[in-house]
Amino acid sequence: MDKRLRKSTDHMLAGVCGGIAEFFDVDPTLVRAGYALLTFFSFAFPGILVYLLLCVIMPKKDAA
Repeated sequence: MDKRLRKSTDHMLAGVCGGIAEFFDVDPTLVRAGYALLTFFSFAFPGILVYLLLCVIMPKKDAA
């Protein structure tokens, strides 16, 4: 099984949380809600920075 972390086509912003949800086989809404809570309780900056880094680093789903 070739399981890779990629951006999802089911996305709200950039597909990062959707891709994480697909990788771990969980509901994307749970990942998005958890990420929002984590970002809120970490005073926003680290969460936003991590999201932007993942947005740049993670390849698109259809990229080989």
